[in-house]
Amino acid sequence: MAAIESRDVSVKELFRDFYIVPSYQREYVWEKIQVRQLLEDIRAEQQEGSSSEYFIGSVVVCPSQTRQGADDLIDGQQRVTTLFIILCAIRDKLSSLGEDSLEGIKKSIVDVDTDQDGNDCLRAHLEPQYKDAGNVFNDLIEGQPIKKAETRSIKNISVAYSTVRQFLSDDLEDSREEIKKFFGYLIKNVKLIKIYTDSFGRALKIFETINDRGIGLNAMDLLKNLLFMSADERDFEDLKECWKSIVDDLYKINEKPLRFLRYFIFSIWGVPRLAKDELYEWLIKNDEKIGLKNNPVAFAERLKEALKAYAGFLNKKDHYGNESHILENISFLYRKHTSARQYLVLLLAGRHLSSEIFSALCRDIESFLFVCILVKEEIRTFEALFARWSLRLAKVRTAEDYRIFSKETFQSQKRKHANKFHITFKEMDDRSLPKYQFDYVLGKLTQYVDRNAYGGNSPLSYYCNSREVHLEHILPRNSDGEVFKEFGSGADDPRLISSIGNLALVEKSINMSLGNKPFSKKRCIYPESRYLLTRIIAERPNIGNTAIDRAVLHMHPFDEWNRDSIRQRAEWLADLACVVWDVPIDDYGKGLGIGE
Repeated sequence: MAAIESRDVSVKELFRDFYIVPSYQREYVWEKIQVRQLLEDIRAEQQEGSSSEYFIGSVVVCPSQTRQGADDLIDGQQRVTTLFIILCAIRDKLSSLGEDSLEGIKKSIVDVDTDQDGNDCLRAHLEPQYKDAGNVFNDLIEGQPIKKAETRSIKNISVAYSTVRQFLSDDLEDSREEIKKFFGYLIKNVKLIKIYTDSFGRALKIFETINDRGIGLNAMDLLKNLLFMSADERDFEDLKECWKSIVDDLYKINEKPLRFLRYFIFSIWGVPRLAKDELYEWLIKNDEKIGLKNNPVAFAERLKEALKAYAGFLNKKDHYGNESHILENISFLYRKHTSARQYLVLLLAGRHLSSEIFSALCRDIESFLFVCILVKEEIRTFEALFARWSLRLAKVRTAEDYRIFSKETFQSQKRKHANKFHITFKEMDDRSLPKYQFDYVLGKLTQYVDRNAYGGNSPLSYYCNSREVHLEHILPRNSDGEVFKEFGSGADDPRLISSIGNLALVEKSINMSLGNKPFSKKRCIYPESRYLLTRIIAERPNIGNTAIDRAVLHMHPFDEWNRDSIRQRAEWLADLACVVWDVPIDDYGKGLGIGE
């Protein structure tokens, strides 16, 4: 035969041969939407007339490396598997409707084959060897209910089967005649291009050509193909296990594979800009420095190691697997936005650092991210910047190295936004940020003062526990006559009520006793709080503790609460914020006496 043969085949012709899905192939990933779309497209084309044909793509096969007389399915696995599931579902539906003439469809699913000893045996036309398939195909072939989904692949296969059964009931109205007509159209008029090659290596090269620039498959799939194409067959098992671990871990953390791959590349090679559809081409062009083809197993292991650290960061753990309160703080900033993860580029680049220096990096990232959030600077605009910083971060070895790096990167960028940060913070209210970010702000301020006064290591989550810690409006949101009499005009001004200067954190039990009382009565209650930033609103603690004295030295209790009080407290909190988030403004925060 020729080295490469290609021809149009119908589904009926396709399933005259036997196919193996090799163990290194990715699992079945089609979901309900893709299966439903395929069924609807075939149905729509069928209704155009019995002579119309519907093309659904190509498949690439080569002689099986595991069983004589079968072909390894190199490309087209998802389509072929879906077609096989459709055939099984149609067989089961027709059987449930009392149809006896099922030999044709049964033969497309299972047929007689001859083994190496010349004996006849029954074989399924599709046999997946990847582990995630489990025994689900035995259930499909035998028409048995699919057992509990233990893997994502089994879940997807089960959903695909149910989707087909639902389509046959809803769209074809459980009509035996309509289902048979649909089956007839499917096996005779639905066409594919079957490309047959004489070797595995040639099949992989055709696969790569068909999917050039990510058409049909994404860069992660093409990367996998390239690794297997470059690897020695003796390394297939190791490479297969390594790749399966990567795919499984990405699924566990619900991360987009291409985002991780981009950040991995940025963190090591400092690429300034790289779109998702440019990833594979970049890998090919830069293979000399990457080493994909020379040592594919080593590259896969490097990717796996980076992903382990990456997953840990998302789970608020450092690269040693230790819980990190600073990474937890970052999660408070982006609780609702899984797309805002550009900072992971820097964490990946810094995973070689000692624990002490890595913690300093995390603190810098946290403060930098918050500054950007407050001044409305889009973090995604810093993607190229983070990539360039990664190259510099890779050279950091000592605390002094890192101090210089931090000064020339984070500090330099924050200085550009410093004045705007202070002004914006001073004018902020509880409507300026989403609630979870505003909780972070008050929690962080309160935590910082407490730590400097009392020491300890209470995490930010302690201060952001909405069940136990409440937001106190010093000027109440619902003012009565007594409040108006004390505060004067403007007691119902929402700008004053929501101002950062009018807000504090209090314990749930204390908040219940505060209610909507005027300040003259609340002054007696604030000192009962354990939070020093709240207590100082009404009185200065004087318990002879030097650390506490220093922490509250420049905090001023208020004798009365009015417009000026709110403005003054907002100004002071803005000064404090410059200290807490390490914003380098020379004129602010000098006299706070905190952290000196």
